[in-house]
Amino acid sequence: CIRDRYQRRVHGVDPKRVYVPDQRTCKHHTIPTATPGPNGEGYVWYQCTVKGGREVADLGVKELVSACEHLGAGEILLNCIDRDGTGQGFDHELIAMVKASVSIPVIASSGAGCAQHFRDVFEAADPDAALAAGIFHREEVPLAHVKDFLAKDSKIPVRHTVEKE
Repeated sequence: CIRDRYQRRVHGVDPKRVYVPDQRTCKHHTIPTATPGPNGEGYVWYQCTVKGGREVADLGVKELVSACEHLGAGEILLNCIDRDGTGQGFDHELIAMVKASVSIPVIASSGAGCAQHFRDVFEAADPDAALAAGIFHREEVPLAHVKDFLAKDSKIPVRHTVEKE
């Protein structure tokens, strides 16, 4: 059994928003959205993508993450294509929906632009972890600043790196 042979198996998921005016007309799991679509649509489903969002599949994220968990995934690395590299913050609706759909850990990715975005995602969507890449690689926000920000006046646990002697 795969589950017995490996401690953790992380599955990356890269969905994007698809807006719909009426959830009853969509075969995929839809949720109400606080961010209406370009034509005022009040519902959204998250379509799975491949190749960095360049190709789409007729598969919703809820169905995919549920299948991944059933097949033995130990964690979901959740990347929202719509937010990737924007610095506008994480997609709380997506993260909360996926978190409610599985019992394995969910790692939120895509959209962080400042330390406050990390606090916001933990408070609004309760992921097991959150990550960013670009803001740290481009040195826009120091990692230590984010960790200090979260540790101060917050109940969000933060791992601190131990300096080697």
